[in-house]
Order: sequence, then C-alpha cells, then structure tokens
Amino acid sequence: MTADTNQRSMPADRIDIDERWIERALQEASDTRLLRIEHGARHQAALAIDRLFGQRPVIIVADVNTFSAAGRDVFDALRHAGHRCIEPFVFEQSELHADYEHVETLEKALAPHDATPVAVGSGTINDLTKLASHHLGRPYLVVATAASMDGYAAFGASITHHGSKQTFDCPAPMGILADLEVIESAPEGMNASGYADLLAKSVAGADWLVADALDVEPIDDTAWDMVQSRLRVWLADPAALQRGDPKAVRSLILGLVMSGFAMQRTKTSRPASGADHQFSHLWDMQHHVHQGKSPSHGFKVGIGTLASSALYEELLLQSLDELDVDRLCLQWPEFASVEADIRERFDLPDLAAKALEETRAKYIDRQCLRDQLMRIRTAWPQLHRRLRSHLIPYGELKDCLAAAGCPSAPHEIGISYERLRENYLQAYYIRRRFTVLDLAVRTALLSSALERIFGSQGRWPTAETGISHNL
Repeated sequence: MTADTNQRSMPADRIDIDERWIERALQEASDTRLLRIEHGARHQAALAIDRLFGQRPVIIVADVNTFSAAGRDVFDALRHAGHRCIEPFVFEQSELHADYEHVETLEKALAPHDATPVAVGSGTINDLTKLASHHLGRPYLVVATAASMDGYAAFGASITHHGSKQTFDCPAPMGILADLEVIESAPEGMNASGYADLLAKSVAGADWLVADALDVEPIDDTAWDMVQSRLRVWLADPAALQRGDPKAVRSLILGLVMSGFAMQRTKTSRPASGADHQFSHLWDMQHHVHQGKSPSHGFKVGIGTLASSALYEELLLQSLDELDVDRLCLQWPEFASVEADIRERFDLPDLAAKALEETRAKYIDRQCLRDQLMRIRTAWPQLHRRLRSHLIPYGELKDCLAAAGCPSAPHEIGISYERLRENYLQAYYIRRRFTVLDLAVRTALLSSALERIFGSQGRWPTAETGISHNL
C-alpha cells in the first residue's frame, strides 16, 4: 500500500520495520484506506480518487501557498485523467487559522455540489476540510504539503470556536498522499514545527503512563506502540532535518502520520497530546502573538514540552510513595474556592468559562482524592522507574529543538518566564485530561516545584518568587 523512491538510500531493516507498521496501521484504521509517502505522490491523486471514490466529481481545497506548491499539479492531474473538477476553493487569507468561521465558509462553498473534497495543505487546511466534509457527510482525501503537525491521519479536527481551541469529533481522511518532494521544499520552519510536535510525544507518553498507573485512562497497547516504539528513531537526527535531508524528512512525516493513526484508533488525542499541548492551546485561547504573528502550533508545543519536562524532573525528585494522604485530603479545596481562583486568573470571559467547564469535569471530592493518592503511593516505585526510562531528559529535548531549528526557550516565542510560571496553573485548568499538571496539583507539589523551576538556580530564573495559588 505504500512506496518510496528513497528506499535505496535507507537500511533495508529500517524500511521493513516502517512498512510493517504502516501496513498494520492501515489494516486497523477505521477511516483511512490509502497512504502514500513518496516523491511525486501528488501526481497520484487521480489513481487515489479512482480507488477510493470512483468517478465522483472532485474539488481542491487549498490556500494560496499550498495551491501554488501542489494544488495546481493535483488539479491538472485530475483533469488530465478525465475527472470532473469543480473550480478549486482557495482561501485567500495571508495568515489562515483553523477558526470555526472558516469551516462554515468552506461548508457553504461545498454544499451546492456533491464533489469529493481534496485538501491540499497541512494542519489548517486539513482540519478545516476534515470538519466541513464531516458536516456534509463526505469522506475526503488529503495531499500533505509539509511535515508540520500530526493531524493528517487523526480522528478529530482542532478548531478554535468561541475563543476556545477544541477538538471536534470527525473521521480521518480516507486517503493520504504525502509528497516528499513538496514537503522537503516546505516554507522555512514548517517541518521544524512538525519536529517539535513529534518530540512532544515523549512527555505526552509520560502523561499517559501516569494516567494509566492511576486507573484514570488505561493505555491502549497498539496505539502506544504506534507512537512510542519508533519515536527515538524518527527523532534521531534533528540537524539533518534542518538541512532538509530526505531521510530525516521521511522519518518525520512517518512519525507524525503514525501518531495520527494512533489517534484514529483511540478516537482521542491522548496517544499524542498531554500537558505539552495544553500550554499551546492556552496560548491559542489567549490570542498570543510574537513579532506580529501567532507562533506555529509546533513551536508552542515545543515550549510546552520543555515546561512539562521541567515539572516531571522536579516531581521525580520527590518520594511520592511517602505522601501524607490525610494532610493532602484536609487541604484539598472545595470547588467554590477553585472557581474563585479561575475567575481571578482568566480575564477573557470565554476562556474563564472553558476553564470552569473543564475543571468541573475533572474535579474530585476528598474521598476520591484519598483513593487516588493511595494509588499514587502504591504505584510510585514502579511508575518512577518507567518514567525515568521513558522520558527524554530536559537538556536533550532542548538541544534537539535547537538542532532542528525550533525555538528552545520561552522568550523565542514571546513568552516571559513570569508569564510561563503563571501559565502552569492556567494550563491545568483548561483541560480535563489527566497530565503531569494534575499529578502536581493532586500531591500539592506544584507550588514548590515552580519555586525551584523559576528560582535563581532553576531552569528559568525570574526576579519574582512566591506566586500564590490555591492548589
């Protein structure tokens, strides 16, 4: 089901392992039936349409840049093969974001005909087309133009709606054509952004290990293996990726697509997203811009990965098997106190409302807290070993980001240390998913961990100390 023109330059055993994982992913996928990762894949659009959709009319969905990079070639290939093509829908915005209003615009453009959408682009185009197609009851095909994110094969679309970054349930594409020729020539920073997104799977996996150990969300072994078993291989050469090395680019897009298949399998982003993404989503909801532009999703996730890693390293220094459960339960705040804290911390009404909704969904009473803390005490020795073995150290994460051409310090995306410190608790509030943030809050170790992380000898020393909070 796949082919690759670079196979002669890659070790045969590596190709075989990758191909086996792809075959397995396709066999188990609920939505995706076709995947091509190769040079010139965009020229195979007609064959893909024939196989997946028959003779139905098609419509290209792209933005100005992606239509120039690949959309025109796809359009010409389809017409040359005799397919009936509706006039392409091309978003004209210079900086297009995955906002719900664009989903509605696209739906209106697609509704008058019964054409199969062919998304030509990366994260934004794919998510907009994915949700609009779902609303109209149509499967779609995507032609990937950059290795910038992990959502190509994912179930669900990440869309900003009412000021909140939300994941809307919708099927993955029926087919994916990842054209290495186009991806290797993607605009500067796009593939680096994808590298940061893939690197985040280290801390996202750690979050899943914690949730599994505490019986909050069990690990799906197949989904876990899809993401984690080859992760370090796919991440192995960030400097080569920055040089545009074809093998490094192929490894990156493969890792990202496999992460998407894991999300498609579980119908959730849990296999690929943890506290790292919560920081990114928070900054999205706060409409954060740096030097006049919103930093890329991957670059924000990369800094969120460092933030998660720094917190994990602090918690791993603690003896959680010796927690004073009675004291922690006695100190656990009532929800009214939590609600007051949320209203104080968020000045945007939509964001405050979302934080209240998500925090209320995961809030537990003192008896449930006691049960959870006892599980932590019992599980900690083994969990500690698993986390130590699994996590990529903070320093290595930072070096990898820098080598790939990604921001490796908060100020590089316009986030001050003081702001990042406050963001830890804000990020905890905006998602119900159990992550390292929840572990720190449940054990009442977040405040002391932040004192060290942002202290004079910490990762990000600040002039201010002692920021207070109720958790």
